[in-house]
Amino acid sequence: MKVGSSKGRKTCLTVTGVFIAIVLLIVTLALTVFKAKHPITTVDSLKLQNFNLNLDIAKLRVDLNVSLDVDVSVKNPNKVGFKYSNNIAHLNYRGQLIGEVPISAGEISSGETKGFNLTLTIMADRLFSNSQLYSDITSGTLPLNTFLTISGKVNILGFIKVHVVSSTSCDFAVNTSNKTIGNQQCQYKSKL
Repeated sequence: MKVGSSKGRKTCLTVTGVFIAIVLLIVTLALTVFKAKHPITTVDSLKLQNFNLNLDIAKLRVDLNVSLDVDVSVKNPNKVGFKYSNNIAHLNYRGQLIGEVPISAGEISSGETKGFNLTLTIMADRLFSNSQLYSDITSGTLPLNTFLTISGKVNILGFIKVHVVSSTSCDFAVNTSNKTIGNQQCQYKSKL
């Protein structure tokens, strides 16, 4: 009996030791090699696609049609794929939402950089409700902002899911006389 129970005890200790070693290996890999990193969102370019402006001084009326092409790239620095959900890119004028475009859900593979070409069109009715519009247009500069958030999950080792968010906010000015974009300043934030 003592020989059998001694063998059983050794087997049990061996199995327990192997199990603990596997758990320690998984935890070590999850905290080092497979540690979740935030996606890096970068605005590569902003271009005016359409810019039509008619200023009627006699009637104090402004007719404006503006579309912006925004090229954005999102890099996944993780060792595993990043699945992101549906998101929306926003176009703002002096803190007020004046345009948006949806970004469909998808996946970015490990180490991949995915590009998005977004066309933001201004909602003229929202823009015209701002009392500073007329003075901005007559001064020749229209201050705008784009805001984009990419959120999703990184699946580590098949069972650990980490929520990650990366956002980009770019302030820029549209020169109404020569229809160009200037003074672009972007801020990037990420969190796990």
